[in-house]
Amino acid sequence: MSRRFFAAVAALAFFAVPVASHGQSNTSETYKQLDLFGDVFERVRADYVLEVGDEKLIESAINGMLTSLDPHSSYMSPKSFKDMQIQTRGEFGGLGIEVTMENGFVKVVTPIDDTPAFRAGLKPGDFITHLNDEAVQGMTLAEAVERMRGKIDSAIKLTIRRQGREPFDVSIKRAVIKIKSVRWRTEGDIGYLRITQFTEQSDDGLAEGIKKIKEKLGAKLKGFVLDLRNNPGGLLDQAIKVSDSFLDKGEIVSTRSRKAGDAQRYNSKSGDLADKLPLVVLINGGSASASEIVAGALQDHRRAIVLGTKSFGKGSVQTIIPLSGHGAIRLTTAHYYTPSGRSIQATGIVPDIEVEQAKLESVEPGVRRREADLRGALRNPNDPEAQPQAPKPAEGESSAPPAGATAKADEKTFDYQLERAMDLIRGISLYNVRVSN
Repeated sequence: MSRRFFAAVAALAFFAVPVASHGQSNTSETYKQLDLFGDVFERVRADYVLEVGDEKLIESAINGMLTSLDPHSSYMSPKSFKDMQIQTRGEFGGLGIEVTMENGFVKVVTPIDDTPAFRAGLKPGDFITHLNDEAVQGMTLAEAVERMRGKIDSAIKLTIRRQGREPFDVSIKRAVIKIKSVRWRTEGDIGYLRITQFTEQSDDGLAEGIKKIKEKLGAKLKGFVLDLRNNPGGLLDQAIKVSDSFLDKGEIVSTRSRKAGDAQRYNSKSGDLADKLPLVVLINGGSASASEIVAGALQDHRRAIVLGTKSFGKGSVQTIIPLSGHGAIRLTTAHYYTPSGRSIQATGIVPDIEVEQAKLESVEPGVRRREADLRGALRNPNDPEAQPQAPKPAEGESSAPPAGATAKADEKTFDYQLERAMDLIRGISLYNVRVSN
C-alpha cells in the first residue's frame, strides 16, 4: 500500500478520534469497516476514469458520512467555514437565501429581506432544481450553496419549481449581503419589531428598537408586534437573549443530547424590556430553529400570543466543531425543548391563533334600505339635529365613480396578518383598561 494511502487513512482516523473519545470501543468489526473503506479508496485512486486528489476523496467521504445522518449535519471546507463565520457576523456575499436539502433538491427556507433573492420574488417552499441549467440532484447542499456564491454583480440562473405553477427560471445577480438583523417602526400606537435572522447583532438591535419606540410613542404605546416570519434562525445564544428581553423568570429552552448528563437548561433573568405590555409574535412556515425557540418560550410562558401559521419544525441543535487545518464539521448534537417540555422537531410551533396571509378586496354592497330611509322615520332622540340621509340614486342610476376615476393607491402593501396582530393588541389593551377601572 502506498505512502499516500497511509496518509489518507491517517486523515480519516483523525476525524474518528472524537467519536472514540465518547466511549465507543474500537471493535474488530470497526477495523473491518475501515479496511473496507481503504480498499474502496485505493480502487478509486487506481481505476477511476479521471485522476482525483486524495483530499477531495477524503472530504467527500466525510461529507457523505455526515449528510447521511440528517439534513443539517455536513462537512465545511476551510472556505465554507470562513464564509459561515462571516455570515453570523451579519455580512456576506451571495444571493441572500436560506436553504435546506429535501428529496434531492435545494429547498428555500426563506429569502432574507432586502437581498437579491428577496427582490427576485423567491418564496419559502420553492424548490431549486437547476443552477445555470445544471441539475442539483446529486449535489450535496454544501456544493449547491458554493455554486450559488460567486463574484459580486455576477448573475446565476435558478430553475424554480413552485406549487401550483409550471417550473420557471429566474436570473439573480449576486451582491454583498448586509443583514440588518432587527428593524423597527411604529404603526399608530403599536411598536413593530422584525428580526430577519439571529446574528451577533440581534440582542443589541432589539434593545435599541424597543428604546426608540418608547421614546417616540411614550405613554401612547399599547404593545408590540414581534415579527419572526421567514426568519430561518441563527445563533442559539441570540435566541435566548431575545426571549429573555421579554421574560422576567423561568426557563427559556433546554437541550438534550444522547448523554443525559449533557442536558442544558437556559433560564431568563429579571427584567422585561417591553414593560409587560401586550405582545404578539408573528410566525409562518419560514420561521425556523432559533425563531421557534423564541416563539415557543414566549408562548409557553403566556407572555405573548403567537399568531400566523405553523412554523418550519427544526428542533435540533447543530454544533460547529473546528478541525485544525481542515475546516469544520457541522454536527447535530442535541434536540431542544420549549419550557413546557415540547419538542417541535418536524411538527413546528402551532400558533395560538391561526391566520393565513390574505388579500382583502372591497365588495360593493349595493343599495339597501335602512330605518332612516323610511318616510316619516323618527329622529334619534339623542341627536335631534341629525341631517337627513343623502339621496339614493334613482333606479337604474349607477353609484359607482365615473369612468377613469381611480382610488388612491396604498403607499405600502397591505399585510393581513400584521393587521390582525395589531387588532389583537388594541383589543387586549382596551380590555386591560376596562378591568383596571
